[in-house]
Amino acid sequence: MNERVAEVRAFNRFYTGVIGVLQEGLLSTPYTLSEARVLYELAHGDAAEVVDLRRALGLDAGYLSRILARFESDGLIRRSRSAVDARRQVIELTDAGRAVDADLETRTNAQIAELIGGLGDADQRRLLGAMGTIRELLGEHPPAGMVVLRPPAPGDLGWVVQRHGAIYAREFGWDETFEALVAKVVADYATEHDPRREAAWIAEVDGAPVGCVICVRRDDTTAQLRLLLVEPSARGLGVGSRLVEECLRFARRAGYQRIRLWTYDRTVDAHRIYRRLGFTLDEETKARAFGHDMVEEIWSREL
Repeated sequence: MNERVAEVRAFNRFYTGVIGVLQEGLLSTPYTLSEARVLYELAHGDAAEVVDLRRALGLDAGYLSRILARFESDGLIRRSRSAVDARRQVIELTDAGRAVDADLETRTNAQIAELIGGLGDADQRRLLGAMGTIRELLGEHPPAGMVVLRPPAPGDLGWVVQRHGAIYAREFGWDETFEALVAKVVADYATEHDPRREAAWIAEVDGAPVGCVICVRRDDTTAQLRLLLVEPSARGLGVGSRLVEECLRFARRAGYQRIRLWTYDRTVDAHRIYRRLGFTLDEETKARAFGHDMVEEIWSREL
């Protein structure tokens, strides 16, 4: 047992050194790893009560109090009283706090992309599988596999067309003209896209594709989100939100100021994702499309 403990400790020393968490500030920012984790939890959920935040992160009450006091001094959070129990404090990020979290997310993604970028596809899958095994054995137990976002590989764009046609026909009764439209969007992306300003992602679970999205240029200042899809078997795992969030991050990095999307009133599950991530419904027009009378919708948000 002593040798195994030593191996785990050696791995911990190695990995903390690789990702730089021993530095005074995480990723050349003024914030520690613990502070960055608190920001992440606040940014990726609704307003949080302090007691729930402390329980979720396993932090000492005094330590969390000092972190929140610093955030309040820096203008990153606002405090209020719980509507259910006035003795409890509720914490929300301000716009400045969300900006700091977004910067940390960008820096972290860039760091990890650089870390694994030198590995081939097979080795990346081995690495992610090993990480998933660690998380499962040490108690996390993901509900149905780990969601991984990646660029399209050969064959994936054909899958995007086929699954759009099959799923929308089954769920909404849309005819073959919808699949033809998707095929044209995919063909245009495959033959003409500018990788500096346009990108696509495939979501996979346990090595199988379960979702997709594409970000393309509409004009110099506006990006367009297209072809968001999540397999029915993967719904409830946060795949759709992950894909849209990745699209938003890319659009910001690419220099766009706004992002928009075109959809129809039938896609109510996607509507919930769009609203939660800050999109607003700008236009509604009655239309005949894909064999049905529907309402065409334009949604957008600032970046």
